[in-house]
Amino acid sequence: MLQTEQTLFEQMRITELEIESRKALFSFTGADVKALQSFKPIIEENIDKIVDDFYGLQTSVSEIALLIGDSDTLARLRTAQRRYVLDLFNGVYDLEYVNNRLRIGLVHKRIGVEPKLYLSAVHTLKELIYAVINCSVQDTHQGECIRVAIDKLVLFDVTLVFDTYIRSLVSEIENAKDKAEKYAQSMESKVKERTQQLEELSQTDPLTGLLNVRHLQETATRILRAAQRRAEPVSVIYLDVDDFKSFNDTQGHRSGDEVLRAVAKAIKEITRAEDHCFRYGGDEFCIIMPNCREEQARDNFITRFNQQIKLSLNNISLSFGIIDTGPYEYEEANSLIHKADQRMYSYKRASKQQQTMAAANDLVSENSTAEVHPITQSRSIDKAVE
Repeated sequence: MLQTEQTLFEQMRITELEIESRKALFSFTGADVKALQSFKPIIEENIDKIVDDFYGLQTSVSEIALLIGDSDTLARLRTAQRRYVLDLFNGVYDLEYVNNRLRIGLVHKRIGVEPKLYLSAVHTLKELIYAVINCSVQDTHQGECIRVAIDKLVLFDVTLVFDTYIRSLVSEIENAKDKAEKYAQSMESKVKERTQQLEELSQTDPLTGLLNVRHLQETATRILRAAQRRAEPVSVIYLDVDDFKSFNDTQGHRSGDEVLRAVAKAIKEITRAEDHCFRYGGDEFCIIMPNCREEQARDNFITRFNQQIKLSLNNISLSFGIIDTGPYEYEEANSLIHKADQRMYSYKRASKQQQTMAAANDLVSENSTAEVHPITQSRSIDKAVE
C-alpha cells in the first residue's frame, strides 16, 4: 500500500493499545478527563482571547514571524490553534485525536519549525491557559487538578509530535542514505566502466584496434598454461607486410597506415573468438591460436586470409611464419614467438630468392628470343639492300 493511502497513525503503527499505554505512562486517568471536560465551557468563552494573545506573543519572535510569513498563513494557523485548544478539553482522546496531533508534528516539521520553537510555543500556550484557570476557578484544588491534567495531556501530545519529528528525520536520513548509495553505485559503475575503457585502451593498438605488444608475453603464457592443463596444441602465426618501408617511402605514411588497418581488419574477420591478435610493431603482426595445430592454422587461416586481403589490397603481399607446440611438450612463450618470427623471415628470404630466380629466368628468356642466327641476319640485310 502506498504511504499516501495510509493515515499517520497507520504509517507509524499506533494502535488503541499503544494510546492507552502512553496515557498510562503519564498517569492520565479518567479523573483527568473529567477535570478537563469540566473546564470546557470556560475555555470556549475565552478561546478567542487565548488565540489572539498566543499569536501576539508568537509573532513578536522574529524567527517565528519569518516562518509564518503572511496574513493568510496566520489566519489558517489561528483556526487550527483554536481547534486544538478546544480539543484539549473535549474529553475524547482516541485514534482521531492522535492522528491530528501527529499531523501537527508533520506540518511543523515540513515548514521548518525547530523543536525549540515548538516547545516554546507549547509553554506559551500552557501559560495562557493557566492564566484563564487562575482567573476563573475559585476552588484551588479544582484548579490544580485542571492544571495537572493539562500538563499530562500536553506531554502526551508532545510525545506524538516528536515521534513525527523523529520519523520524518529518520526518513530524510534514509532517503539521503539511499541517494548517497545510488550516487556511490553510479560513480562506482562509471569508474569501473572508465577503468575498463582505460584498460582496453592500454591493451589496444590505436591504429589497428588489435592488442598491443605490451601484453603479448603475458597473454601467450596464460594461453600456454591453459593448453597444458587441457593437453591441447597452440599455434603462433607471425606475419609482416613485404617491402612495407619501400611502400611507405613511395606512397606516403597515410597510405601505409591504410594498409596496416586493412591487414588488421582481415585478421579480425578470419580469426576465431578465442584467438588473440596482436600488432607486434611496425608492419608485423602476431596471432596466438589456442587448440590449433600448425597444419590447421596454415590451411584454415592463411588460405582464407590471402583471399580476404586480396579484396582490399591487390598490390600487397605478406610473409608468414607458423609454429605450434603441445600437446605433450610445450615451448616457453618467448621461444615460441621467436621461432615463429624466424620462420617468417625464412619464408620472406625464400620468397625473395624465388622472385630473383624468376626474374633472372625471364631475362634469359627475353635475351634468347632477341638473338638472331647470323646467316638469317645476313640474308635479311642482303634483302634489304636489294
